[in-house]
Parts: sequence; C-alpha cells; structure tokens
Amino acid sequence: MEYMEYSDKVIEHFMCPRNVGTMPDADAEGTYGDTDCGDSLTIYLKIENDVITDISFLVFGCGAAVAASSMFTELVKGKRLEEAQKITGKDVFEALGGLPPAKLHCSVLGPLALQQALDNYQKKFASTS
Repeated sequence: MEYMEYSDKVIEHFMCPRNVGTMPDADAEGTYGDTDCGDSLTIYLKIENDVITDISFLVFGCGAAVAASSMFTELVKGKRLEEAQKITGKDVFEALGGLPPAKLHCSVLGPLALQQALDNYQKKFASTS
C-alpha cells in the first residue's frame, strides 16, 4: 500500500479548524454522509442578499474530513450562492495541497452538504413567499 503524508495545509486545518460549531440562528442547514459507515458533515449558513455571510460546521470523521470541511468553509465564506455552488471537491483537494487516495471522498463532503443546505434554504424561502 502506498503511503502519502498529509500536506502542511491539511495538518494546519486539522489541528486548528476554522468555523467549527453549530449556528442556532442559521438561515440554512445541510448534512451529507452517514455516521454509521463513515464521515458525516453538517454545515450551517447565514445568508444575506444571496451571499454566504457566515458558515460553520460539525463533522464526524477522520482528520482528513475535519481538514476538508474547514477548508471548504473558508472557500465559500463571503461568496455569492451561485459562486459557492461551483466549488467542487477538486477545489477543496487542491486548496489542501492534496489528500491520500483513500481520503479523496472527504473533499466532496462540503460541496454535497452545501447543496443540501441550499436545497433546504430554497424550500424554506419558497414556503414563506
């Protein structure tokens, strides 16, 4: 089995993750993953004028999942919704300086949880119109 060390960026985001925690007054919340078999991420969003003004997360998973979730929040914070939706697992992977092959799935947790959060936000917004 080939071993790949984690990049300094992965270690930094694992040791000192950004934007961790719940957000009781979130405008949107989304979860992706399955705690029974692996990693699960929940993200919380504050949205003003179609801009993600704040984001936080709780993740259940390995160090790579923590680092990828932290990096994802940094990539989308301050972005317009349509810009944030374009951020992919590849973007997270590249921003972290790579991940071992067995941990690639961690890079998509953020984009998939964001999509769930935005779907929930759309439903909430549609029901108040």
